[in-house]
Amino acid sequence: MARHERLSLLLDMLGQREKIDVEEVAAELDVSAATIRRDLDHLDEQQLLTRTRGGAVANDIAYDLPLRYKTARNAPEKQRISTAAAALIERGTVVGLNGGTTTTGVARALVMRPDLGTRGDEPSLTVVTNALNIANELAVRPSVKTVVSGGVARPQSFELSGPLATLVLGELTMDVLVLGVDTIDPVFGAAAHHEGEASINRLMVDRAQRVIAVADSSKLGRRAFAQICPMDRVDTLVTDTAADAEVLRAFESAGVTVLVV
Repeated sequence: MARHERLSLLLDMLGQREKIDVEEVAAELDVSAATIRRDLDHLDEQQLLTRTRGGAVANDIAYDLPLRYKTARNAPEKQRISTAAAALIERGTVVGLNGGTTTTGVARALVMRPDLGTRGDEPSLTVVTNALNIANELAVRPSVKTVVSGGVARPQSFELSGPLATLVLGELTMDVLVLGVDTIDPVFGAAAHHEGEASINRLMVDRAQRVIAVADSSKLGRRAFAQICPMDRVDTLVTDTAADAEVLRAFESAGVTVLVV
C-alpha cells in the first residue's frame, strides 16, 4: 500500500472511530508500529488529527477536515437533521444548497420525497448549488432542475468559489437557502473555517429570502475563522437533541426558530 493511500485510510478510520491505537492499526494494515507512528506524526503536523500517547484522536472543529473524512462523524444526527430540513421545503421552491455533509444529506432527502416527483415534463424543484458533489447527485434527477454556480473548486469541500461563482449567484434569487456551517454562535452568527467559502456562502445568504441553518450539536456555540452571516439573517436552525438547552435558548432569544430532531 502506498503511503498516500495509507494516510487516507487512517483518516477514514479516525473519522469512523474518533480515536485509533497505533498497535491495533498496525496489525490491521499489516505494517510496523513505527510506520504508523510516522504517519500519525505527519497527519498531526498537517493538523488533521491530534496525537495521543499510543495513538491519535480526531480533532473537534478547529480545522477544516476534507469532506470525505467528515461523513461518518455524527452521522445519525446529521441524517435526522437533513430529513427534517428537507421536509421544510415546499414544491416549486427555488432552494439553495451550499457544500457540506449535512446539506448533501438534505439534497438526498429532497429527491427521496414522493411528493416531489415530476408532473409531466416540469421539475418540482430548482436547486442552486455551489457544491460539485451535490450537483453530481442531482443532475440525473428529473424532478430537480439543477443550477451550478461555476467557479474554482476547493478539494476539501467540493465547493465552487471565486469571481465566476460570484458573477452567477449575483444574478439569481432563491426562495430558501439551506445553509451548512462549520460553526454557529448566537452572538457571532454562522461561520466557516475558510474565508473563500464564507464569502460565497454569504452571497448565497444575501440572495435568499429565507435561511435555514443545519448544524449538529457539536457546532453550536462555537466560532470559526470567517463569518458567513450574523444571526439576524438566519430564520430557522435545525439541530439534534444533544444540543445544550441554554445555547438553544440563546438562539431563540436572537429571534431564530429552533427545530430539534
